[in-house]
Amino acid sequence: MLVMRLVSVTKLLSLISILISVLLAGCGSSSNNDEPIKLQMYQQWQLKPGDAVKGFQVLGGLGDISISLNGKSVYAPFDGRAQRDPQNCLIFSSPDVPAYLFRLCGLNDLRLGSHQQGAPLGSASILHFATLRKQPDGTWAIVEPSKPIIERVLSQT
Repeated sequence: MLVMRLVSVTKLLSLISILISVLLAGCGSSSNNDEPIKLQMYQQWQLKPGDAVKGFQVLGGLGDISISLNGKSVYAPFDGRAQRDPQNCLIFSSPDVPAYLFRLCGLNDLRLGSHQQGAPLGSASILHFATLRKQPDGTWAIVEPSKPIIERVLSQT
């Protein structure tokens, strides 16, 4: 009887230890989501999202597609991770398309962290969307976005 109790207590302690480890790991990764991601761009332009001209904020730049959403939501195009950049745009990455990043500017209520495909990422009056492709030297170049990818961002399915 005493042996059975000890086994039960040991199992319980083991389960509690596992739960604490999972919770601590989750807390550690969520704090990293608040740190802006810094990307080294292949192209350098004078004006980019986040800059200001005569006190007015630049929302899009060369290579961005601007879409009027009238406050509607945008969604994760794949399973992946959402981070913000220093210009407060959302950068979405996915292991499904590791050579690409998606930059979404103009979003309200950014939802950072890990997401499943179709999860809401935020909403916008006007979405400024850019596709970035990783270059052999490790920099990121803006490339023409794919219409099917934009369709995924605009729909939950």
